[in-house]
Amino acid sequence: MVSYMDYTSPSTQFFFDVNKSNFMKKDNQNYINALGVKQLNTLENVSLLDIYLSTDNVVEPHYHQNAAELVYCISGAATVSLLNPFTKQIQNYPIKPGQVANVPQGWWHYEVANADNTHLLAIFNAPTPEVILGSDILKLTPANIMAHTYCMDENQWKKAIAPVQPSTFIGQPANCHRAAEEDMQQYPQYINHYDNQMYTAPAYNYQYQPNPPYYYYYYYY
Repeated sequence: MVSYMDYTSPSTQFFFDVNKSNFMKKDNQNYINALGVKQLNTLENVSLLDIYLSTDNVVEPHYHQNAAELVYCISGAATVSLLNPFTKQIQNYPIKPGQVANVPQGWWHYEVANADNTHLLAIFNAPTPEVILGSDILKLTPANIMAHTYCMDENQWKKAIAPVQPSTFIGQPANCHRAAEEDMQQYPQYINHYDNQMYTAPAYNYQYQPNPPYYYYYYYY
């Protein structure tokens, strides 16, 4: 029990419908619902994200600075990938219904849907997990710092990250029209493998729905 909670108060909550707590929505097949202590005030050190994805959609690379994440597959299939900071290697874990992948606190990771109607439950050991998104790191780090630090052409860096939308959450953006074959020819170094199969990026042609401003993700509970 939470010591400061008055369990006799009429405001004490023991039930909540997560379907009514949309955190972000890319489209009708790709969206995230959230549950935290602000939705259900009797929660202790636990919260969750209810994630729905269609094939090849990605929960963008990110890390949670204050919580570990347990990813449980309810339906469909996905690959949970994490960067092990001790081995300096990307570790890929394909999961299907009933299987889980665990991401330790602070580890860089992402999830890719391998099937339509993929449903993942991300469970955190914090009442309000925090997150740092890859898209925000790319867009908010000054271009001159990146160029100076890594000996890059500043204008080329700006051009490379120009399509990145802050707080993407689920990618690719719906306004991305690149063909998968063109991606492989121009950027062979970025080819990833999931469960020994090559990942190919889809070409989207429906209208992009902008995500909420980047600062919202700290306060979704």
